[in-house]
Amino acid sequence: MLLRPEDLLGETLQTNLPGAGDRHPNWRHRLTLDIEAWLEQPGFAATLAAVRDTRGSAVSPTPLPVSTGALPARAEIPRATYRLQLNRDFTLDDAAALVPYLAALGISHCYTSPLLKARPGSPHGYDIVAHDVINDELGGEPAFARFTEALHAHGLGLLMDIVPNHMGVMGRDNPWWLDVLEHGRASRYARFFDIDWKPIKDELRGKVLLPVLGDHYGNILDRGELQIAFDQDSGALSAEYFEHRFPLDPAEYPLVFAHRRDDLAARLGAGHASVGEFDSLLTAFANLPPRDDDSPDAIEERSRDTLIHKRRLAALHAQDVDVARYLQDVLADFNGTGQRGGNPALLHGLLEKQGWRLAYWRVAADEINYRRFFDINELAALSMERREVFDATHRRVFELLAAGSVQGLRVDHPDGLYDPAGYFDRLQDTAAAIAKRDVNESRAGHAAHPRYVVVEKILAADESLPEHWPVHGTTGYEFVRSAGGLFVDPASAEAMNEAYHGFTGAEPFAATVQSARRQIMEEALASELAVLATELARIAEMDTHTRDFTRSGLRQAIENTVACFPVYRTYIDVDGPSASDEARIEAAIEGARRSAKVADDTIYGFLRDVLLTRQAAGREENYRARILAFAMKFQQFTSPVAAKGVEDTAFYRFNRLVSLNEVGGDPAEFGHSPREFHRDNEARWRHWPHSLLAGSTHDAKRSLDAGMRIHALSEHPGDWTDLVERWMRANARYRQLLDAGPAPVANDEYLLYQALIGAWPNGPLDETAKNDFVRRIQAYMVKALREAKQRTSWTRPDTDYEVAMECFIASILEPGNEFLETFLPFQQIIAQAGRLNSLAYLLLELTSPGVPDLYQGDELWQFLLVDPDNRRPVDFARRRAALDALRSRQGGGPLSAGDLEALLKDDHEGRSKLYLVWRLLTLRRRHPALFREGDYIALETSGAQAGRLCAFCRRRDDVVAVSIVPRLAAHLPTGTSGFPLGRDAWEDTRVHLPGWLSGEKLHDVLGGATFALDGSDFPAGQALERFPVALWTTSKLAD
Repeated sequence: MLLRPEDLLGETLQTNLPGAGDRHPNWRHRLTLDIEAWLEQPGFAATLAAVRDTRGSAVSPTPLPVSTGALPARAEIPRATYRLQLNRDFTLDDAAALVPYLAALGISHCYTSPLLKARPGSPHGYDIVAHDVINDELGGEPAFARFTEALHAHGLGLLMDIVPNHMGVMGRDNPWWLDVLEHGRASRYARFFDIDWKPIKDELRGKVLLPVLGDHYGNILDRGELQIAFDQDSGALSAEYFEHRFPLDPAEYPLVFAHRRDDLAARLGAGHASVGEFDSLLTAFANLPPRDDDSPDAIEERSRDTLIHKRRLAALHAQDVDVARYLQDVLADFNGTGQRGGNPALLHGLLEKQGWRLAYWRVAADEINYRRFFDINELAALSMERREVFDATHRRVFELLAAGSVQGLRVDHPDGLYDPAGYFDRLQDTAAAIAKRDVNESRAGHAAHPRYVVVEKILAADESLPEHWPVHGTTGYEFVRSAGGLFVDPASAEAMNEAYHGFTGAEPFAATVQSARRQIMEEALASELAVLATELARIAEMDTHTRDFTRSGLRQAIENTVACFPVYRTYIDVDGPSASDEARIEAAIEGARRSAKVADDTIYGFLRDVLLTRQAAGREENYRARILAFAMKFQQFTSPVAAKGVEDTAFYRFNRLVSLNEVGGDPAEFGHSPREFHRDNEARWRHWPHSLLAGSTHDAKRSLDAGMRIHALSEHPGDWTDLVERWMRANARYRQLLDAGPAPVANDEYLLYQALIGAWPNGPLDETAKNDFVRRIQAYMVKALREAKQRTSWTRPDTDYEVAMECFIASILEPGNEFLETFLPFQQIIAQAGRLNSLAYLLLELTSPGVPDLYQGDELWQFLLVDPDNRRPVDFARRRAALDALRSRQGGGPLSAGDLEALLKDDHEGRSKLYLVWRLLTLRRRHPALFREGDYIALETSGAQAGRLCAFCRRRDDVVAVSIVPRLAAHLPTGTSGFPLGRDAWEDTRVHLPGWLSGEKLHDVLGGATFALDGSDFPAGQALERFPVALWTTSKLAD
């Protein structure tokens, strides 16, 4: 790169050109400043700074970090994780202060929400705007160092949540996104984001549609809400709209600066140095490579020269007050704030020249041309399949892995990736390189993977994680479905179904899902559907046998197929479909055919052959590439349709038993048998033994304890039906009649009563607590109603309906209300059953194959609703004090019979739950191999209450632990503790242990008792005599 000094110093006459005398050009003419004074000139200094900033800044491979210490050769498998939700109100320093408590509880790894820099004020961290630094709102790099020091000091590891699918955009925080807006396809980051630069609409070619305006574009212009701003430090021009900044294309700066250029010349004189420098800058900006030139050389030149020219502009603005005043006057003309008044056409002409187009957010859904995370405009999807994108977004992560600061990764939303398998291969291969390990060795089965990785994957009941993925398992949603189903009584399915449909008239769940999926495709994801239909039409046009298919027909075929899709997505790649992929697509196509009822259904055969890549067989390379690319893009579409259509829409419409409407769940399934639970556990033990096991999660629709209460309604179908009928009659006076009908409608009211059952606090409520609870329920119901998208929604809120619901809630919860007279006694019955369910679930989670994952605060009772309710501050001081009290008794061993009785009675706080967690995590810490590697053996039961038990044992060599939990036990006799204990409850019920345990002495980890086996039968009344759930171990595991 060559720079002319006279340009940098503002000289208007060029030097060293042949000429005569003292007239220009004149070879005798020299620069007016000696070289020693050059650095004192703002323009020269600014240019040098710009060159320094740009040199070497292009996106290119740079060396990977390599560990300088001794990293473990293979992944470090956690014993138990503890999820912490970090934000500016709970920082890394707060987390560091918590580490001693977590260590005492028995946790092996902290599992944090995303740590990299997110949008300011982010409550969750999933809107990352910079991947190269720890979020300063969490305390930044210094706080992270203190946190990891605390972890290491107490022997804990760190499981870090990473977000490869998308980034936070809009606003003014993401430098990569802002660079794309500034330079369009010529941005160094244009290929980082999944942008369609050639959309159907001609006006959007080469532009990014930005749906950020709060009204129609013309109205925003007329009101002067869009303003052009000049950053005097950087020399950049941008359009400003409230919190948003939209950089102007530097090549279009002359449109602004030439607007009244003669005024500047008249003010300073045509020969003035500043006028010369200003004209030089106009020429320089105009000569930048065009925005649509995405060749590497042009991208580099544009980026480098833009920074240089802007620095010169900033320097000129700083050194000449007349230039500064001129720029102010010019911007006033564009902004309509000067003496000439408003001129929307002037501003509009400038904005039309940019690499982006602003639009009203309500009406832009079908034209958005960048892929998003679901339908969230502020989260733009990344092209993670590109190596440069992977490297740029993961460099800091690998630095943390290399330093030993992070031991494992949780990967958010892999179903959004173009090639998930390729991504995981690259992730583990890079981790192997960092640890100086052979890549091929690291692919030799799950146990050989260099780093512990779990993925947020929602599996259908008959679906399993692809075996070839180099990961250790999922985040555990499928365990919630499997284990939770034990506490739903299948025998009441018909009664609960009749009650629900009788009260509400709701359609079956399958129909609910189909209609919800279609609504999402036609509204929220209309642009993504249009892109797929257009590409499929282009492919069809390439073959004489398929060219007759219309874009409209293809669009409908895609919509019908996705509406019938049985899983979130398939995983077809260059190797073609797996057998399960083929079966899923065949099933979806068949369902679409049946629903379409068209005379010529050959379009579905064409779509099937494209999706299965059969259409590409024997064809030329370009055609094959288009087919494969379409099939893989289609897979990125089915996942958000499922997420938004099922869990974020249908789950809020179908309210038969809402505890089944959980992430990873299937509300059409009504309960699981122990046999089904064992089948799932055995499959996990064989294939994914290190998968996380979830209870409550940050994504859950409600906390574990709230869900376990609602599950218990299935044990009281008659009482529930009678009471709902009574409540609906009693509360009719509080409904409002709106133009669209009653508010609330029966289906929403049915949801409300279940929400109250699940979330009602333990113990008496004072006025403050009561008001807080009412506000929580009101906020939850408004969110639920909007997610359902029937009477109100996020995009079209019906405030009349929402206010009517809020008033209804406040009215029925007034003290002394007739509703509360019958609700509270029934809620207490359900709450007690829910306590037993929670303890039983928790013991299963802590002893089943896999890694138990506790959500923050969940070691005591928590009756939380969907986010943001589940991000409420946790009282860790109370939990720490409760644990200290437990550990101080009996020398840290199991509590005495008397202490256990006191612990269980009127346990409003959840000390029994904390005791269970602490005792079992302590056992896992002392004997990790048993639960990490031990065999899984399902146990049979017999006797009067045989169907109300679930039991299994874990064995490694001659070391054994036996897990026994009640299920569907709400109607069994209880003593003063409120739980079914001893022979009075369990009668002659027995657990049949393996014969090789005969003669062993078993020890009760929770109750402290011992039992000498005479044969292989274990009386349930003996096993569950002191505590409502049990873990018995052989003598080698005794405290």
